[in-house]
Amino acid sequence: MKDILILKGNILFTERLDDFQIHKDSYIVAVDGIVERIYEILPEKYANHSVTDYGNRLIIPGFSDLHLHAAQYLQCGMGMTKQLLDWLNDYTFNLEKEFQNKEFAEEVYSRFADDLVAHGTLRSCIFASSSTEGTEILFDILKEKGVGAFVGKVNMERNAPDFIIESTEDSIEGTRYLIEKYKDEKLVKPIITPRFAPTSAEDSLKKLGELAKDYNTPVQSHVDENIDEVKWVSELFPDSKNYLGVYEQYGLLSSAVMAHAIYLNDDEIEIAKKNNVILVHCPDSNINVRSGIMPIRKYLNIGLKVGLGSDIAGGHKIGLNEAIVRAIQLSKLYSMDHPEYPALSVSEAFYLGTKGGGEFFGKVGSFEEGYSFDALVIEDDELIANRYSLEDRLERFLYIGDDRNIIDRYVMGKQL
Repeated sequence: MKDILILKGNILFTERLDDFQIHKDSYIVAVDGIVERIYEILPEKYANHSVTDYGNRLIIPGFSDLHLHAAQYLQCGMGMTKQLLDWLNDYTFNLEKEFQNKEFAEEVYSRFADDLVAHGTLRSCIFASSSTEGTEILFDILKEKGVGAFVGKVNMERNAPDFIIESTEDSIEGTRYLIEKYKDEKLVKPIITPRFAPTSAEDSLKKLGELAKDYNTPVQSHVDENIDEVKWVSELFPDSKNYLGVYEQYGLLSSAVMAHAIYLNDDEIEIAKKNNVILVHCPDSNINVRSGIMPIRKYLNIGLKVGLGSDIAGGHKIGLNEAIVRAIQLSKLYSMDHPEYPALSVSEAFYLGTKGGGEFFGKVGSFEEGYSFDALVIEDDELIANRYSLEDRLERFLYIGDDRNIIDRYVMGKQL
């Protein structure tokens, strides 16, 4: 027997970048967790099925966060005046070593997962720590929550404190173990995760590329985030023509999300295009650690794929609505000095945080037919709801809303 879910309410989503699809007071039907169709009037064939009526509330796709660090969750909002490399050494590495402790990992990752779900992030690409056991705990907690994620044990073998790095052999074997254990999971799956090129030995990158090919496993990392970092990579990898080229050289771009990508040169842009890399704009983090502004309109204009990331704890807020808003704001600032690149609209930024990022997980992030029914139900102030358009109400939620406005969450048709 098929599992039929029917919700009624004000349905909004973005099929394309440039406009909202709006269905006022309509029904959305999901069959076995997949969107069947949106109806103004419910067909007779569904007459005997129950309907969850959300009245005047908004029904929107769940958020997809393509870059965040679960092992940095406790340090959100700290060290925000430092630049990237100093911030890592002064704060991040000391915290991440604690995830070798099983009890600590269970407590922090449980809080992280609760907060992630509360704020409507139903799909995510997550960096754990270099601890294999700690990463295993994160996998199991997310599975229990019922959300979708790619989770990666962080690979790092050099240029970091001894207490957090591993031998190449241990790093690769831990990664292989997690891939073997979770590769057939439906929602929470492994992703190969070299922290960034400077902390990976060439032999490790080569072996990670082989794992990616052997297991058809996706990859996540950082690229071109900070000017000093870009220079450092050129010194560490003199045989590679650029930063993104390091990952390509070792077979790590066949299915990849790369965070930041602020300073891509023309060659790197072509590499990203050729490999269908999804670039992750992390606006809060880029401001906080003074990395720069991604030229997002330029990238969209030339056909690069872009999603959004909260990048906690470089970013200080876990709610992806914060990243959506900040992406708009930064695009306005960038446009002031580069008027040939207009600022993002609300629909464009919302698209990046839903369907744009959701693409990495398959048919996710939209309410088109055949898409996974991942949804949030938003309740706003009655005084607002009765006076403004549905699009205005959604924009207001993105700018000033939080987890208290989200009254229900669904992943693949299952209410969380």
